[in-house]
Amino acid sequence: MMQVSDNAKGLALAVASSAFIGVSFILKKIGLRRAAKCGARAGGGGYTYLSEPLWWAGMTTMLLGEVANFVAYIFAPAVLVTPLGALSIIVSSVLAHFVLKERLEKLGVLGCVSCIVGSVVVVMHAPEEHMPNSVKEIWNLATQPGFLAYAMTTMLLVGTLVLFFEPRYGQTNILVYLGICSSMGSLTVVSIKAIGVAIKLTLDGVNQAAYPYTWFFLMVAIICGVSQINYLNKALDTFNLAIVSPIYYVMFTTLTIVASGIMFKDWAGQSLSSIASELCGLITILSGTILLHTAEEGANNSAALLPWPLDKGSISWCISLSSDNLLKNVEEDYFAALQNSPAPV
Repeated sequence: MMQVSDNAKGLALAVASSAFIGVSFILKKIGLRRAAKCGARAGGGGYTYLSEPLWWAGMTTMLLGEVANFVAYIFAPAVLVTPLGALSIIVSSVLAHFVLKERLEKLGVLGCVSCIVGSVVVVMHAPEEHMPNSVKEIWNLATQPGFLAYAMTTMLLVGTLVLFFEPRYGQTNILVYLGICSSMGSLTVVSIKAIGVAIKLTLDGVNQAAYPYTWFFLMVAIICGVSQINYLNKALDTFNLAIVSPIYYVMFTTLTIVASGIMFKDWAGQSLSSIASELCGLITILSGTILLHTAEEGANNSAALLPWPLDKGSISWCISLSSDNLLKNVEEDYFAALQNSPAPV
């Protein structure tokens, strides 16, 4: 019987993970839409979606995808597994086009491609990380000045976005919700990694439950994870999935690489060519994000200029000429809009 290599197992798990996560975005979006008809929308602070079965189906599917992704790292290196996360964008975008009827313009498609290419370049040239041998070692890394500065900056940024920017721009600027979501997500990843190390060591016979660091990382993972899911729901409920998915992937991947690099010093000893490649990838990501925003703004402006279909019926204007000064009193005049019958002569 032919034996399957570990890399093949990791590849299969990574592809399955991306498929699950891509489908989960669609299920959650449908659940949020249905919940919005019965109560307050998630974008407006409502939690009606918690009683929607499809939303929970999406959460379950996403959980399966994350578990598959986690296990994939056991069999294959990160340079093989992480770039395949971009497949979830393709899956969700294609399904959004056919299921949700959300159209992605050509400029948006170009932005998606740029984001995916840039993210793949960054991940492919990212340095290999050092696997800690204990939770205490991770705690020592987490309490170093560099990562403490990153964590404090992240919390300050999240607090500013939540208190000042979300009430004013949350419904109009996608970076508000996704900025909060991605920032908290980067802290979630490093905390989950610590928990994973603790579980692995415990299964190997070295109990890590006695260390308070384990429970601290668990608490951080829960708080940050719940916050991440909450603001991702708001983003999905407010903006098109075809826009949310790639921007979320780009921001989350970038911030996670930065957080991991600072905490675990992944970039120590890296060659200049690899660093240059990563910078080029980041620039490509930034360019793709700008293209996505441009496509979204263009679609919104077009919708604002065309509030109703102009190809049906006709529009007739009736202006009062009783005034001596037509331009002076034009604001007092009136018009009748959108008649199905021909305009009166």
